[in-house]
Amino acid sequence: MPKFLIEREIPGAGKLTPAELQAISQKSCAVLHQMGPRIQWLHSYVTDDKIYCVYLAPDEQSVREHATKGGFPANRVSRIRSVIDPTTAEG
Repeated sequence: MPKFLIEREIPGAGKLTPAELQAISQKSCAVLHQMGPRIQWLHSYVTDDKIYCVYLAPDEQSVREHATKGGFPANRVSRIRSVIDPTTAEG
C-alpha cells in the first residue's frame, strides 16, 4: 500500500491543547472508519504552524477525500518513495 505525507497548514497548531488535539484525532478516526480499511493514519507531527501526517492509502485521491470529509486542510500531499535513517549508511 502506498504511503503518503500530508502537509496541513494550521496556524497555531503547536499551541493546540491536548483536548483540541484529541478532538481532531477523533474526527479523523471517525472519517477513516466511514471510508473503510483501505486508508490508514499512521501518525502525525505537530509543529508551530503545520501538522505533517503519514497515511497508508491506495492513492492521493483517497487522502484528499479524507481531508475534505473531515474538514482538514491538505495543502500538500506527497507520495513517500523511500524511508532512510542512519542504518541506511551501513549498506
